[in-house]
Formats: sequence, C-alpha cells, structure tokens
Amino acid sequence: MFNNVRGSDFPVLANVFGSHERLCEMVGAQAQTFVERWLALTEQGASNPAQPIPEFVEHEEGVLSDLPLITYHARDAGPYFTSAIYLAKDPDSGVANLSFHRSMYVDDKELRVRLGSSHDLARYQRAAEGRGEALEAALILSAPPAVFLAACASLPIEESELDLAGRIAGRPLPMRRCRTIDLEVPEEADIVVEGRFLPNVRREEGPFGEFMGNYVEAGLNHVFEVTAVTYRPGAVFHGLVCGSPEDLRPLEATTAARIYRHLKNTVPGVLDVCCRPNVMITIVKIKKSYDGHGKHVLLAALGSYLDYNKVVFVVDEDVDIYNLEDVMWAYMTRGRADTRAMILNDIPGFYRDDKKDHWGRLAIDATLPWGREDEFARKSVPGVDDIDLAAYIV
Repeated sequence: MFNNVRGSDFPVLANVFGSHERLCEMVGAQAQTFVERWLALTEQGASNPAQPIPEFVEHEEGVLSDLPLITYHARDAGPYFTSAIYLAKDPDSGVANLSFHRSMYVDDKELRVRLGSSHDLARYQRAAEGRGEALEAALILSAPPAVFLAACASLPIEESELDLAGRIAGRPLPMRRCRTIDLEVPEEADIVVEGRFLPNVRREEGPFGEFMGNYVEAGLNHVFEVTAVTYRPGAVFHGLVCGSPEDLRPLEATTAARIYRHLKNTVPGVLDVCCRPNVMITIVKIKKSYDGHGKHVLLAALGSYLDYNKVVFVVDEDVDIYNLEDVMWAYMTRGRADTRAMILNDIPGFYRDDKKDHWGRLAIDATLPWGREDEFARKSVPGVDDIDLAAYIV
C-alpha cells in the first residue's frame, strides 16, 4: 500500500492477486487444485445472482484527474488505468459482461480503450455501433476479489460474469444503480467511472508496455466518453503493472482451467494444468498409464486454446508444474531432447499477431520413459517433509 501518492489523495494498493496460493484461497479451493475448483464454479449455473440494493448508499463524486494517474513504462503514451474492468450489457440479450481493457487517460472526459476483437465487449460495441448508438459501460476500479476473478473468466455468451462473481463470493453480489447510465455496478467496488463508447469514433492510443514484456505501438482505438466518477468513502486505488505476477497469476490460472476442462473431457489421467501466457507455455501434469499417453495429452492440449499454446509440456505427477526449472529438469534428464519434441510449423497462434511472430507450435513429452520408472526415480532426503521451518523462526 502506498499512502503518499503524488497528485492524488487516493492510496494505491498493488499485488493483491500476485500469488497462486492466494488465488486458491480466494476461490475456496481448499484441498482441490485451482483448476478443479474453477471448473466447479463455472459449471454450477446461476446460483447467487446479483442483488440490487436500496438507493441510500453514500458515494462521493469526483473527476478522473482526482485518481492516481500512473505512467507505468518508459515509452507509454501517458497514464493508463490497467486494472480497468468494464461492465456492459449485450444490446440484444441484456446479459452483463465483465472484462479487462487497458485504458489511456486523455483528460477528465475521455479515455482511449483497446478492445480486443475477440472479446464480448467488442462484440457489444459493434452491435451498438451498427445501430448508430453509443454503448453505455462502467469502468470498475479496485473491484472486490470475486469480481476481479470473474472478469478473468471466459464464459458462454449467454452467461454473466456477475453471477460467477456471486458464486465465487458464496453470496449474492450487492449492486447499486449508476448515476448517469442505465447500469448497475457492484456496490463493493471502490471506484466506478461511468460513460459510453462513442460510435464510429477511433483515436490514437498507445504505445503501451504490454504483458509479454514489449511495447504495443500506437494505433486507432475506441473512445470512451466519461459521464461520472464515483467512489466510496475511504476508497483505495488498485494499481497493476502489466506483466507483473499480479497481472499474470489470474490470467494463468483461468487460462489453465479452460485447458483443463478440455483435457478432462478428452484424455484420461490429467491431474493439473499450469499456463504462462506471457511466454505462451502450457504445462500439463498427468498420471501416466500407458506408452504414448504423454503424446495423446500433447495433441489434445494443442487443440484446446489456440491463443496461448505456443509451447506445451506434459510431465509426470512428481514434477512441480509451477516451477519452470523443475519442468526443464524433467525434460532434459528423463530422455532424449530430440525425439520427445514435436515441431509443428505454420500454425496460427496469438490473435494479435498480424506479422505471424507467434505462429508454430512446439510440443514436448517430458514424462518418464515407459517401463523404466525405477531408473529415473527422483532422489530424496529422508525426513525432509517432516520439517516445519516455521518452528525454527524466532
């Protein structure tokens, strides 16, 4: 928490979501893996739907420049809101959607927003624009954990991330009316920016340092006209560095759950999945049960999520898939480097890749050679698992 913020009275909080263990706690995973718990949450149906609350809740009004205006990277075009969760409704069905979109501050009345072409919000905007209409939306900053994680989800178009947020929280999500647009927003969100996406208007946005570690150059993107800024008493601003652990852990976990769902319905023995979207790596842990099992899993994983599966590893159950060094150890010590890797040329990859830099696939079977498990058994130190290091800390 940063309390002395230049140019703003709002404290800045960071690294709320930067730990995989913390994410497991937030979704109530307990003895389950994150992907198992996430699968259960996203397949439950509409329990704990959003719940309107009375109008008497007190919120203060301000302007965008009251908020911390943070320029995160050396070549960024200016300040950005990077933890920006947009809430909007499908103009046709009325289903509410939550999604993340980087938002460049221009002035108190204008943000310029990158809408990924495959996102639901972009589809809503196109539908409204086709009618010559603006699309009303609310930008949620400092969202409660259940709302933040729900915004990371990829749900069928007829399902609302607000209902998922209620399931994560384990209770109905209290909602309040916006002041200038016809939407309800989570009452527990500290800061809400109301406005609308203007039809047939594009203006220059960027450059910006994105999550893969490089800059996305300037381009023509959507314009969000701000109509109100409201905040709760004692509000805190959530600052998020793109590509940081806090940015990547939720994306990794929810992407892994999407792949896990596909694999569980396709091949046997899948125990857990880890994804590293910033380097486009997926690692699958299996309980190997037959010769060639690893290759079957690789083929299924390659077809599960085309954006982020540039490199796929499959490993045995004794490998820590959240530790890339351990994954590479399994690959380099448990067999040949050449025959266990499959190179697939000229396969399209990440959707924002017009120059084809992320085309192609590499699939690596890093499991033990079938029938030779005893030869490659990992060494261990007797009693090490019985030691509680916390007991030695004074």
